Amino acid sequence: MGFLVTTLIFIVVGIIASLCARICCNRGPSANLLHLTLIITATVCCWMMWAIVYLAQMKPLIVPILNETE
Repeated sequence: MGFLVTTLIFIVVGIIASLCARICCNRGPSANLLHLTLIITATVCCWMMWAIVYLAQMKPLIVPILNETE
């Protein structure tokens, strides 16, 4: 549930940021495309970083080693 909700939050933030850039920084077609590309790239990279950290906690690679005496 947490993964889906946070993914939707990242999508909504990316859409809002894209609309704000389109409204506030309207300098021509090439500048608009550059701003949109940068916003989408930043949103996807932030989501991927969060997703990797989130999923790495579900099944960690390092497992505690128990001693024979315990």
